[in-house]
Amino acid sequence: MPADRLLPSTEAEDLLKLTREIARDELTPLAAEYEEQGRFPREQFRLLGRSGLLGLPYPEKWGGSGLSYEVYLQVLEEIATAWMSVGVGLSVHTMSCYALAEHGTDEQRARWLPDMLGGDLLGAYALSESQAGSDASALSTRARRDGDDYVVNGSKAWITHGSQADFYTTMVRTSDDGGRGISCLLIDAATPGLVFTAPEKKMGLTGSTTTQVLFEGARVPADRLVDEEGMGLKIALTSLNSGRLGIAACAVGLAQAALDQAVAYAKQRAQFGRPIIQFQGVEFLLADMAAAVESSRATYLEAARRRDRGLPFVRQASIAKLVATDAAMKVTTDAVQVLGGAGYTRDFPVERFMREAKVPQIFEGTNQIQRMVIARHLRGM
Repeated sequence: MPADRLLPSTEAEDLLKLTREIARDELTPLAAEYEEQGRFPREQFRLLGRSGLLGLPYPEKWGGSGLSYEVYLQVLEEIATAWMSVGVGLSVHTMSCYALAEHGTDEQRARWLPDMLGGDLLGAYALSESQAGSDASALSTRARRDGDDYVVNGSKAWITHGSQADFYTTMVRTSDDGGRGISCLLIDAATPGLVFTAPEKKMGLTGSTTTQVLFEGARVPADRLVDEEGMGLKIALTSLNSGRLGIAACAVGLAQAALDQAVAYAKQRAQFGRPIIQFQGVEFLLADMAAAVESSRATYLEAARRRDRGLPFVRQASIAKLVATDAAMKVTTDAVQVLGGAGYTRDFPVERFMREAKVPQIFEGTNQIQRMVIARHLRGM
C-alpha cells in the first residue's frame, strides 16, 4: 500500500479514503482489460465527476471543491496507482480547465465550468503541433476573425483525449507577432470543420486515446476567446506549470504500483528454500525503489505547498516533474527485474507499468526542457 499521507484536514482524509475505494473497486479491476483492448474509459471519468474528483482545485462557486493543490495531487496519485491512463486523463482535464477558470469572464465560467468540473464535459489541451512541440511560440494553427466567429485552420498533434473530449482548450495564432500573437480558444468538439485522425499506436497508455486534431475552416464563436487576443502563450505556459505537478503525481502513483507488485512477488517467490525478499540483492533493490518513490512524492508535495501559499513554484514544478518521471522509469524497470522472467510477461502488470513510464518523461515538456527551465532559474538567482 502507498505510504500514509500528511493531510491537512478530516475532509481531506475522507476524500482520500473515497478515492482509494473508487480506485480499488472501479478502476483497478478494469485497467488491464481496457489497456489490452485500447478502450477509452469514458464512463470512469463520468464516475470521477459524479464523485466530485474532476474539479478539486477549482472554486466551489463554479462546481469545484476549492481544495488545495497539495490535496488534489494526492488524490491524483491514488488514481494513477490504480490506472495510469485515468490518472493522466484527470491531470490533462484539470489542466484543460485552467484557462477558463483563471482567465475567463464570470459569464464564461458560469456557462461552461459547472459541466466541465462535474464530469459532463471532458477536456483536452491542444497546444503541440508537429513542428511546434517544445517551442510553443512557433505554433502555426491560425484563427482569423470573421464577423462574430473565428475561422480556424491548421492542426494539433499528440492530443490526449483527441476524438473523445467534449472541448479543446486550443492555442491558435491570431497575429504574426511571434509568441505575442497567440490566443486561446475554448472549442466545442461538435464544431463543424473539426476532424480527428486515427489514434496513435502507442507503446503504453493505450486506454488513453491520442490523435491529431485538424481544423479545416472550423468556425468558432468569438465569445469562446479566453481573455484577450495575444494572451494565449502566457495562459499555455502557466497551465503547464501546474500540469507538470499533475504528471509528477501520476508518475509517483505508477512507481508506487510497481513497487507494491515487486514487494508482493518477492515475499511469495521462493528460491533456495526462502522468499527472495530475504536475499540482499533483492532487498537492496526494493529499498532503493522505495526511496525513489518517497523522495519523489516529497518533491511534488513541496512544490504544491509553494503553489498553495502563492509562492513562486515554476522551478520546483520542473524539478518535481523531472525527478518523479525519471524515478518512475527506473522503478518500473527494476520491478520487472525483481519478477525476473515473469515480469517480462503480460501475466503480471509490471511490464505494462514499464511501458507506461516512458511517456511521462516526454509530455508536459520533455525532461530536457525541465532541465533548461531549472538552469534558467538558477542563472537568475
